Amino acid sequence: MDQWYRQNKVLIPWALLGLEVAVSVGLGLYKINTGPSRDTQVVPSPLKTLIPRFSDAEAADLPYPPDAFPGARNVISPYGSLRVYEWGPEDGRKVVLVHGITTPCVALGAVAQGLVDDGCRVILLDLPGRGYSCTPVPTPHSNRLYTTIILLALTSSPISWTGNGNRFSLIGYSLGGAIVATFTAYFPSLVSSLVLLAPGGLIRKERHTLTNKFLYNTGLIPETILERIIKSRLKAGDTPTRATPPKEGATSAIPVMGEVPKDNPTKAPELSRARPGITVAKVIGWQLDNHPGFVKSFMSSIRYGPVSEEHCHWRRLGERLAAQNASTEEEYAEQGLQNGKVLIIGGSKDSLIVKDELIDDATEALGADNVKFEFLDAGHELPITKSREIVNYILDFWQ
Repeated sequence: MDQWYRQNKVLIPWALLGLEVAVSVGLGLYKINTGPSRDTQVVPSPLKTLIPRFSDAEAADLPYPPDAFPGARNVISPYGSLRVYEWGPEDGRKVVLVHGITTPCVALGAVAQGLVDDGCRVILLDLPGRGYSCTPVPTPHSNRLYTTIILLALTSSPISWTGNGNRFSLIGYSLGGAIVATFTAYFPSLVSSLVLLAPGGLIRKERHTLTNKFLYNTGLIPETILERIIKSRLKAGDTPTRATPPKEGATSAIPVMGEVPKDNPTKAPELSRARPGITVAKVIGWQLDNHPGFVKSFMSSIRYGPVSEEHCHWRRLGERLAAQNASTEEEYAEQGLQNGKVLIIGGSKDSLIVKDELIDDATEALGADNVKFEFLDAGHELPITKSREIVNYILDFWQ
């Protein structure tokens, strides 16, 4: 037996890989023959798989503790449990903040707290498969799912966010920017103001590498193998550099570790006042190791989410703004966005959402009169390192 193993040890890994591929293909054919499952299944979050094993003190020491922000609640739905935080004065301006593709809502913690300090009522939420929210499978992580998630967060609030003249502001970062832009395009009467931070949605096709096109396609590689490959790439931080001048040609176009500050921002506000010391890098690493649905959600967001080619939704939004700006003053106040514009804040050193491309593409989609741009000396991590400046831009825009 030992002699046989020595003679064939090089072939054994390939044989095992072939066996796994054969099993995956067989399971795929079985699913085709038996038909899809009627019900969405749910991959639980660490709130169920991890937190029950810890004491309160141990949970508080996690990279992303469950009490990182005030007003935590878990919204139960057919898509699993959704983690939502809501705090601030009940009569304050209402604001929903939606994070990016990798980091849970902690990435926007400092921005949210800055708005609360100015009297706002905020909602932060973990998108499916991130932080303490479950992963619905095989539900595509598309605009349809993300729109539903925002509505679930709103309707689960103890106070009214809509109806009787109530409207709210939307702030979206990276993938979250594309999500809230689409939401506003379809529900303009609910939204009083729209702010996009280094938004996805308009990333140009040439920014996608052949490797990513291959890896994130469906059917080319068995899902179990693909998930392991993607997870190893995420652990390695396979992404363009952060806070460096953008270069010509393709980048990964997927903000993975791009949400992590390149340097330690010692002067940046804490992401969580309740739990100082939280860092995006540690949260991402913890999430990769402890959220069994994260990689599934990440892959589904790349495949079906509003990462790029969202021009139709942005143009829809631009058309509504153009109509608003051409209407009478009474209609303007009742149904339009504040100032008749979208505020876009970007990083001048962002190699993922490139400044010149963002200006050109957003202006073409929204219309030159319907958008206002501001840029900070930062990379894609700007909400973490430049939260004070972002809050100031937003407050000035609202005045």
